[in-house]
Amino acid sequence: MSDDLIIGGHRFKSRFILGSGKFSLDITRAVIENGGVEMATLAVRRASSPGEGNILDSMPDGITLLPNTSGARNAEEAVRIARLARELGCGDFVKIEIIRDTKYLLPDNCETIRAVRMLADEGFIPMPYMMPDLTAARAMADAGAAAIMPLGAPIGSNRGLLTRDFVKMIVEEVDLPVIVDAGIGRPSQACEAMEIGCAAVMANTAVATARDIPGMARAFRMAIEAGRLAYLSGPGRVLEGRAEASSPLTGFLRE
Repeated sequence: MSDDLIIGGHRFKSRFILGSGKFSLDITRAVIENGGVEMATLAVRRASSPGEGNILDSMPDGITLLPNTSGARNAEEAVRIARLARELGCGDFVKIEIIRDTKYLLPDNCETIRAVRMLADEGFIPMPYMMPDLTAARAMADAGAAAIMPLGAPIGSNRGLLTRDFVKMIVEEVDLPVIVDAGIGRPSQACEAMEIGCAAVMANTAVATARDIPGMARAFRMAIEAGRLAYLSGPGRVLEGRAEASSPLTGFLRE
């Protein structure tokens, strides 16, 4: 039975999305291959750099590009960056990042909703990065989002799924793929996100700061696959306030 990830009508076997911003060009290909990655983000400025600095030259054939609007402070700036990415040949997918907070780098949900609507009207496949808020997620879905990308913790923090309960609300109430983006620091945390029903996980810093980068990419790949299988298999029930023996405690010593 097929269990493809479907975003904007496109099918993917892998549920590990790579954020490429912290990788040197020479390691990007190895990370993609070891992680089984089929979709990777890129900053438009790295795609427009001439010569050896162009990240597009490091992307293996068959990778779906997910340009982000990093640096945008409002919807209009995000739209301009997305248009530039399309002109550079990066396709119609776009990860919307609109950030005005300079300390915690938290996304601006209100401007993001506007950007989703504007980009969807131009035929893009918008994937908005957002603070995990159910009302905002619903508004983004109504505006034309192809997926919802709530943060797990502040960008680059490696602190894990701090927003677990709010992400789970979105998973249960919004009929779109929910992809945890930002803050995931360990494969176990990626597994947890998948176990609660997230469709995919994006990781960048957790892999880029590991001692063995290709090895950590493999670890994330396996953890995401394990979490997905656990979710589909249906985790067992949880008992509160009592225990239940796993083996019979009566009957076997009767005379």
